[in-house]
Amino acid sequence: MKGLPRGSFDVIVNKHNANKYTKQFGYWQHVVAMIYAQLSGASSLRELQAGFNGHVTHHYHLGASAIKKSTLADANNQRKDAVFVDVVQLLMQKASRSVRQQSQEWLCLLDSTPIFLKGREFDRWTEESKTRHTQGLKLHVLYDTKAEVPTWQSITAPNVNDVTKAWDVPLHKGAIYVFDKGYCDYGWWRDIDLAEAQFVTRFKCNAGVSIEKELPIEVADKGVVISDQIVRFKHKHTRAKCKLHYERPLRRVTVMREDKATPLVLATNDLTSSAREIAQRYKERWGIELFFKWIKQHLKIKSFFGRSENAVRIQLLTALIAYLLVALHKQTHHLKATLWECLCLIRATLFQRKELDDHREQKRRREEQRMYQFQIGLFT
Repeated sequence: MKGLPRGSFDVIVNKHNANKYTKQFGYWQHVVAMIYAQLSGASSLRELQAGFNGHVTHHYHLGASAIKKSTLADANNQRKDAVFVDVVQLLMQKASRSVRQQSQEWLCLLDSTPIFLKGREFDRWTEESKTRHTQGLKLHVLYDTKAEVPTWQSITAPNVNDVTKAWDVPLHKGAIYVFDKGYCDYGWWRDIDLAEAQFVTRFKCNAGVSIEKELPIEVADKGVVISDQIVRFKHKHTRAKCKLHYERPLRRVTVMREDKATPLVLATNDLTSSAREIAQRYKERWGIELFFKWIKQHLKIKSFFGRSENAVRIQLLTALIAYLLVALHKQTHHLKATLWECLCLIRATLFQRKELDDHREQKRRREEQRMYQFQIGLFT
């Protein structure tokens, strides 16, 4: 929990005036209990209550106290998620800042994943917004490949188009944004270019472009790269949004795929990097799929403690908070282990204080050595 300073958390709570109507069970106690649920793998509120209250001697160091499952259930259902959203944003900035300063290339992956919610109580608020494939919510994430942490998130209904939320993604100078063709919006591509950032994505099959220049293919890339071209869009929009049309030249790189017969047609505003580098950047988009798989396998976002929309959102946000705290722990202590190994270690020693344990072990060894000096040797 050192990754989330109490002072910074209190600033967020005061900003929203969130503790105005709370008595004993404040927001800090709430977030500590929900982080414990994520890290311990508790399967129900009853198990959460028993496990957390079983370590009553450690509550003082956490600034918490014993919890009741009914109180926690009410808090999840009634409290707004604004505090949790700001905490996630604070930890995202903290986790990616140091790595971003050390790295020359800042590669960001953008995608979304469905959160399936169907059944009793869920149907009351998910039926209206469901799509043909998804009923529940959708988690949108911008993922930093160097820091291995998300840097932006949003939770929406599944019928919200991915490219609609793309306009909310913060754009940074010098960053490289990688996304699939579901984010095909030429006006948004233009905004990325104006922010002095780069993007790598895929052209749609019906994209009307004219070829301006054929670029040479390196000898080493001829087995992979089919063509490398500078292109422009043929047509300009005649609608009111014509000012958002992408008018600058683009790079169209066509590469072979090992697992499919059809080639991959990539679009980018990077006119200087090699075709192989551009293809490799798009290949690294698989990293965000692995992130979604990781949090769904190792954190608590498949089954939920509450069935209201508010409870589900809070549980999703605390899963991201738990992930970021584990990532910060790994960064702070310069651990070589994988994130999964770090989580296993934290889960196994959740209420142990390493410094105190080390001090006791050193004291025990000193006492053992002292007593050894007074022992009579059997063989001299």
